[in-house]
Amino acid sequence: MSDHYIEFRNVSKAFDERVVLNDVSFYVDQGQCCVILGRSGVGKSVTLKHILGFLKPDSGSVFVAGEDITGWTEEQMGAVRRRVTMVFQSGALFDSLTVAENVAYPLVSRGDLDDAAVDMDEIDGRVAELLKLLEVAEYADRLPAELSTGMRRAVAIARALAQEPEAILYDEPTTMVDPIMAAHISELISRLKSTVRKTSVVVTHDTHLARKLADSVVFLHEGRAKFFGPWHDFESSSDPILQNFLLQDALVPALDHSL
Repeated sequence: MSDHYIEFRNVSKAFDERVVLNDVSFYVDQGQCCVILGRSGVGKSVTLKHILGFLKPDSGSVFVAGEDITGWTEEQMGAVRRRVTMVFQSGALFDSLTVAENVAYPLVSRGDLDDAAVDMDEIDGRVAELLKLLEVAEYADRLPAELSTGMRRAVAIARALAQEPEAILYDEPTTMVDPIMAAHISELISRLKSTVRKTSVVVTHDTHLARKLADSVVFLHEGRAKFFGPWHDFESSSDPILQNFLLQDALVPALDHSL
């Protein structure tokens, strides 16, 4: 058991001879937001896949909701994935369903409800509430293909919330969108943090997003957790690797503006 909602204890993972995670340890307390930072290819998304049981560690232990899930079967992991949901970079929306139907999908397909118990008026009300919260209500009848990448991500967050999870995992929520939309998504996630207070893990390379959200930071470098602690300590660290990461990321908006 663990006293934390999510915890990695000495987790290592390799693909063939390439070590992606090397003795990584960190934790996330209930209601807190942990941001996982690092360059591309350092194991950030691999970490999320361990939380959902899509990958198993070669060594070490992964805890979710205080329980050691390291050796759990797919059937056991189904219960975890109802408590912890993920917002993918692609949004992973159903192309043939409208925005409203996508958000409603977790509500009408829940395995613990029989057909007679499904109240469509109640579901429609909940969908409308979530679309308004994520500021996409005007797109309710649109198909995902008609939306920008940023809007699809906002819809994906609304769908994740419809599942009423205890925790939400975000995989690079501001990547591949323009700076204005990135700032908008950042503000939406920040608002959700203060209103719905879900435990969350955010994978990103965006220090602007991290500064806004992080209760704690994990910085992955060459497979190891180079840093784990509060944002203030990360930002004030004298470690040249951390300082170089912060400096380079701070230059991105200036470079974009000069183009």
